[in-house]
Amino acid sequence: MRVAVRARSRYPAWIMNERYDALSLFSGGLDSLLAHKLIQRQGLRVLGLHFVSPFFGKPHLLDHWRATYGVDVVPVDVGEAYVRMLERGPAHGLGSALNPCVDCKILMLAHAKTLLAQHGARFLVSGEVVGQRPMSQRRDALNAIRRDADVKNLLLRPLSALVLEPTPMEESGLVDRSRLLNAAGRGRAKQLALAAEMGITEIPTPGGGCRLTEKEPSARYAPIFRHRPSPSAHDFLLANTGRQFWSGPHWLAVGRDQADNERLAALVREDDIVLDLSELPSPLAVLRLHPDARGTVQEDALVADAAAFAASYSPKARRAGGPVRVDVTRGGQTRVIEVSPSRNTPANWREPTWAEAEAWKKERAPVA
Repeated sequence: MRVAVRARSRYPAWIMNERYDALSLFSGGLDSLLAHKLIQRQGLRVLGLHFVSPFFGKPHLLDHWRATYGVDVVPVDVGEAYVRMLERGPAHGLGSALNPCVDCKILMLAHAKTLLAQHGARFLVSGEVVGQRPMSQRRDALNAIRRDADVKNLLLRPLSALVLEPTPMEESGLVDRSRLLNAAGRGRAKQLALAAEMGITEIPTPGGGCRLTEKEPSARYAPIFRHRPSPSAHDFLLANTGRQFWSGPHWLAVGRDQADNERLAALVREDDIVLDLSELPSPLAVLRLHPDARGTVQEDALVADAAAFAASYSPKARRAGGPVRVDVTRGGQTRVIEVSPSRNTPANWREPTWAEAEAWKKERAPVA
């Protein structure tokens, strides 16, 4: 299987004319940092690629990593490509939640390969360690990743190089194999010793921080795949924000605090309906109706229902003891309706659960 990936790379201006010997997959974790530095200290120029999607990525730390660790690193947005991969079903399956760990690494390496020529780079670097992760770092999984990303002769895994077969980069002398590591298994003693040797005093926490490995955020994502036609990365950014509720195929996000309200406001799309109390402090709510309900009689009923439900999260609205006024904004046009705040409305708004996500996951599991 060959993987074609389209993604957006948001490079700072200073990077455009720089040339590098290698590109590394730079998550910001200790293993990716050490793999990057092992090649860098052989006198080779390495550019870190920090992949970003709604499910992972910490682009706000790029400047910190550059200053603290002395690495060149840039963000690479693979959000849309990642959603398409999840939507069609990962070829190598899902982990305990909705994590497609093997297909994730294939996607990133396949895209990194397309960037080699742009930077004059000759090979790729990854911080994978044989046997460290049960799904994606078994020896057979590492071989499948290398094969399916079509990077067999381009990928070097410096931390486990001495327990893997030599790569063309080592055989040619471009990389000194004797200066690489033989790490394997779940222990981190060798990595920590190498970090100390390199003078790295700020040790990144282990793990990539992927939301798809956790059941609570995964529960938020499954209804999108079930109910949204052709979901986009933007949909999952909304799912990461505030309280999440569904009524059949209709979706309501309600802010928990001012920071949530600001994030929700920034995520509003033209077809979204924004609900905000006219005269009282309240959470902002974004109603995203299924396309079939737009412009129908059902839409007015759903808007009023969602407004009543969202208003119930305003303590002052609940204490008002009667109807409250709600601004309903869509496409820049605002109207005002009156509703009585209530958590028990006909639409029966419900938070998504892992049990529902697990059922969806089983429905999509390949038939043995």
